[in-house]
Amino acid sequence: MKRTEFLKATALGTLFTGLLARQGVWAITRNPKTTNPMKTTFHAANSRGHANHGWLKTWHTFSFAGYYDPARIHFGTLRVLNDDEVAGGMGFGTHPHDNMEIITIPLSGMLKHRDSMGNEGIIRAGEIQVMSAGTGIQHSEFNGHGSEPCQLLQIWVFPREKQVQPRYDQLTFTAADRKNRWQQILSPNPNDEGVWIHQDAWFHLIEADAGSKHRYSLKKPGNGMYFFVIEGDAQIGEQALQRRDALGMTEATEFEFTTKSGSYALLMEIPMQL
Repeated sequence: MKRTEFLKATALGTLFTGLLARQGVWAITRNPKTTNPMKTTFHAANSRGHANHGWLKTWHTFSFAGYYDPARIHFGTLRVLNDDEVAGGMGFGTHPHDNMEIITIPLSGMLKHRDSMGNEGIIRAGEIQVMSAGTGIQHSEFNGHGSEPCQLLQIWVFPREKQVQPRYDQLTFTAADRKNRWQQILSPNPNDEGVWIHQDAWFHLIEADAGSKHRYSLKKPGNGMYFFVIEGDAQIGEQALQRRDALGMTEATEFEFTTKSGSYALLMEIPMQL
């Protein structure tokens, strides 16, 4: 794919490619409960694309905007993982999306949202926002505080179906419900816990105490898992992870992580085939 084609597709959220793998450092580890090898892809925090626009400091796990690495386009259906810090009173003006599932997780501060479906409001830390762009939407996002920065994760997932009816949802989650356990914040089922999207994906948050151990089992066979350390540290097999490091895992039905000092992490289970 040419860089110009990539930039055009990124702006709309419609970049469908056949590229899989070669996104970081591949390794083979072993599932502690089976003899089957687990393929892993390690993305160090300092390997991400970075831009400082003054009002916006951003880190891109996958190719986005001015950052382009043909070896890091996506991990399965996980297309975008942006780690943003928006200055007080600043933000993203009205812009379009289509055929993408867009999830926003504020980490601190507040984000003011407005879209072409008539939704308008504030998203705060502890809440999750989801938009199914489908046939097309336009929206804007601004820091809702005049002077304090807002930190957030914005995630794009390729949808299972294209041209769906656009939709919006926003939910509040209790921090105590992720203390030393997986808190489901997203699934493909409207009747399940958390928000839902048009994809066979499950997202979980966890706040793990120092010295604890936690295991996760796949919801759907064949899916991959992408573990992102928001704060703290984690160990998965022989791979050590620190703040903002990530590990993609495939060809496994479960994994286990430990933490020395404690960990606040996001786990994304996603299909690996587009």
